[in-house]
Amino acid sequence: MDGAYDDRDGKIWLDGKMVDWREANVHILTHAMHYASSVFEGERCYNGKIFKSREHSERLRKSAQYLDFEIPYSVDAIETAKYEMLKANGWTDAYVRAVAWRGAGPDMGVSAARNPVRLAIAGWEWGNYYGDAKMQGAKLDISKWKRPSPETIPVHAKAAGLYMICTTSKHAAEAKGCSDALFMDYRGYVAEATGANIFFVKDGEVHTPLADCFLNGLTRQTVIGMLKDKGLTVHERHIMPEELEGFEQCWLTGTAAEVTPVGQIGDYTFEVGALTREISEDYEKLVRA
Repeated sequence: MDGAYDDRDGKIWLDGKMVDWREANVHILTHAMHYASSVFEGERCYNGKIFKSREHSERLRKSAQYLDFEIPYSVDAIETAKYEMLKANGWTDAYVRAVAWRGAGPDMGVSAARNPVRLAIAGWEWGNYYGDAKMQGAKLDISKWKRPSPETIPVHAKAAGLYMICTTSKHAAEAKGCSDALFMDYRGYVAEATGANIFFVKDGEVHTPLADCFLNGLTRQTVIGMLKDKGLTVHERHIMPEELEGFEQCWLTGTAAEVTPVGQIGDYTFEVGALTREISEDYEKLVRA
């Protein structure tokens, strides 16, 4: 599928109806556009089955509750809608985007309790999120921004507003020839990339930042389980930036990223080693099983 995302053929599920792609529009005074009252999920469908689909739908509803609104569709209804959208477009392998937001209504200020909550589910055919880096190892910049404190924003929601610094950081990284950027958190610990969690390997053991101020990704949780099933030690802990020098391997995890090796972060380099390749291959087998 080519072309701008607002000008394509296909169907999008919107507020209980399947509508033509180009007709899936919202008003300019939609609350979410002005105040970021929006949450979303990114999911992948493999061979006709959305990986961790129900967990994604449950998290979507939970994210909305963090932002003080209730999605007017049950988990079961969201599940049905996702597969209706895929069927309408004739896809068995696709990326799925569910998004819920406060729409246009009688309120147009910070408060929007009277505005309707809307839900849309779209999808598209999407290859490797990082392109050739999937095999060669991504190159990461280090962002000037930091992941915020849980006291300042609902950091465990998959909320649109939390991605503002992700966009600016990724743009800055791409301008330097990098694929992505790594964030530190508000305390200075290693956190995550702009849309993916991060793992490191040292002396046969795996280390990953403790998800106490950023999203504990479903792919992250899946990979931790896979590693433990292999009998490997996984340390979920606070990691200092200076520790990057001592790590041997590194990879990113996420629904879009899947398992992507990292070859460089700033001035630090990593090998695309055996464990990284093994986990990437095993994850690929798991989601297509």
